[in-house]
Amino acid sequence: MRRTFAALLGLLIGYPLFAFAGYWAIALFSHNGFDRSVEASMTAVFAIGPAGGVIGLVTGFILGGVKRSPALSSRPDEKI
Repeated sequence: MRRTFAALLGLLIGYPLFAFAGYWAIALFSHNGFDRSVEASMTAVFAIGPAGGVIGLVTGFILGGVKRSPALSSRPDEKI
């Protein structure tokens, strides 16, 4: 269950992050002068954003399953 929620969180963070970065990159580096904003928005929404969503989904799925060790106790005789 934790892995599923982490994967969904990664998806929800990855898509807008990559879409925004993709829009910015296309708008900055595109040589198209006629419809640069349309090209940037379509590329961000339909290409770069979904790629970021998949990357975020996989990253969240992997990181959601990692077991973290508990903090070390201050007393050495105490069992963890």
